[in-house]
Amino acid sequence: MSSPVLDLISSFVFIDRTSIQPIYLQVAQQVINAVQRGYLLVGAKLPGTRALSEALQVHRKTVIAIYNELDAQGWVEVMPNKGTFIVNQSHQMKIDKPYQKLVSLAKYPDRTGFLFRQSPVLDNPFESSDCRLIFNDGQPDIRLTQMQHLSRCYSASMKRKHNLRRLTRYQAEGSEYFRSQLSNYLNFSRGLHISKSNLLITRSVEMSLYIISQILLSKGDHVLVGDLSMFSANMVFQKMGARVLTVPVDERGMDIDYIRTHFNPGQVRMVYLTSHHHYPTTVTLSAQRRIALLQLAQEYGFVIVEDDYDYDFQYEQTAVMPLASGDVDGMVVYIGSFGKSLAPAFRTGFVVAPDNLIAEMRKYLSIIDQQGDVIMEQALAEMIAEGEIHRHLKKSLKIYRERRNLFCEILDTCFSDIVTFEKPSGGLALWTTWDKSLSLFQLANLCRNQELFIPKNILYQNSTLSAMRLGFGHLNENEIEEALMVLRRGVEKIS
Repeated sequence: MSSPVLDLISSFVFIDRTSIQPIYLQVAQQVINAVQRGYLLVGAKLPGTRALSEALQVHRKTVIAIYNELDAQGWVEVMPNKGTFIVNQSHQMKIDKPYQKLVSLAKYPDRTGFLFRQSPVLDNPFESSDCRLIFNDGQPDIRLTQMQHLSRCYSASMKRKHNLRRLTRYQAEGSEYFRSQLSNYLNFSRGLHISKSNLLITRSVEMSLYIISQILLSKGDHVLVGDLSMFSANMVFQKMGARVLTVPVDERGMDIDYIRTHFNPGQVRMVYLTSHHHYPTTVTLSAQRRIALLQLAQEYGFVIVEDDYDYDFQYEQTAVMPLASGDVDGMVVYIGSFGKSLAPAFRTGFVVAPDNLIAEMRKYLSIIDQQGDVIMEQALAEMIAEGEIHRHLKKSLKIYRERRNLFCEILDTCFSDIVTFEKPSGGLALWTTWDKSLSLFQLANLCRNQELFIPKNILYQNSTLSAMRLGFGHLNENEIEEALMVLRRGVEKIS
C-alpha cells in the first residue's frame, strides 16, 4: 500500500533518461527542491528503497545512491531500524505547513516573490520577423564582410603568447595597441588631434552613452536633442532622470539659434546630436551652425555629445569633419562605433574626450566591463595597421553608393506621386516623406503578408508628419527592386 509521501514524490519527480546527468542526482536535486519549497516537511519519513524504486521504475541501487546523496548533503537522517527522515539542514528554516498547491519542480518560477522597480522607458523598441525581406533604419550588409581575413587575424591573436597572458589580467582601459592604432585612424580619417589617452573603448555606442550619462547627468538636468532624434539615446537620458527637450531640425540640421533664444546660460546641461547625418532625417549640420554650436557651448557651459554613428559611409569627394575636430575648449564628447561596416560581432564602441573625463569614465567601465575583449581589439588593430580596414571600406562604399543610387532611381520612377526625398550624401538610409492620406502602419501590415517586414521603429506618422526611414545598405540590387515593388503594390491596395 502506497504512502502519502511516496505518492507525493512520484507526482513531482521527473527523470530525463537522455540527460548526461546521472539519474540519482536528478532525483536527489528534485527532492531537495521539494524540501526547500515546503512540499516535503521536516520529519517526514521517506519510502523504503524497494517501494521507491518500483514507483520511479529505477533500480534499487539507484534509490540507495539517491538516499546516500541526500544524507551526504545533510538533507536526510538515516535511523537504523526506523527509516530515512527529512531533517532541517540549516536548523533555522521553519515550515509551519506545506504549500497547498503543488507546482512542478522542473519549472522555474514565472514571477518574483518580491517587488522591484520596472522601467517602461527601457522597453525594447525593436521588432523581429521571419520575413524574407526586411527594411531597417540603415544597417550595413554583413555579407560584404571579409570573414576570412577577420577570422585569420582573430585566430593569429589567440595563438600569440603575450595575448594569452593578457587574458588573465583585467584590461578595463582596453588594448594599448588598439587604442594607439584607433587614435591614429581617427586622426587621419576625421581630422582629430588625439592620443590613446583620449580614448575609451566600449562594447557599443549605447554603453558609451550610459557611462557618459552616469558621470555628466543628474536628475532634472536639461538635455537638448533634435526633433526627431535617436530613440536609444533618449532612453538613456530619461533613465538617468534628465529632462529631454527637443530643438527644431531643418535642412541645415539642428537650429542653434533656437537654443540661444529659448534657453539661458547654465540652463542646459547637454546637447546631443548626430551632426554628420542627423538621425532619422539624414541632414548634415551646416558649417555655420557647427561654429555657432561650439561658441554657444563655451558661452552657456553645456556639454556637446556628438554621436557620429555612420561617419564611414560618405559618398561625396568632400568629407565633413566632426565637431570634435574643431573643439579647442574641451566642450565636445565624441562617440562612435568602429567597424560599422563589419559584422556586428566585430564592432566596438569608443569615446573621445579630454584626459580627465576619460580617466573618470574608466572607473565606471571597470565596474561593468572589467575584462574587455583583448583578442578582438588586437585583431582590429592589426587590420588598421595593415590597411585592411581602409581597403574593405573603400570596396564597400562603392557597393553602397550603387545601392543608394538604384534605390533613389526606383523611388523617383515608381513613387514620385506619393513620396518626396533628398538623396543623402552618405549613410545607409533615406528619409522619405509620404502622402499623409496613406496609413503607413496599414501599409506595413499589408507588406508583411507579402514577406516584406517594415518595423514600427522606422515609421513616423502623426497629425503633422508622415515619413519612413528606409535603410538600403543591407539589401543587394535584386532585393532592393523586389522590396520596393512589394511596397508599391501595398500602396496601390490601400489607395
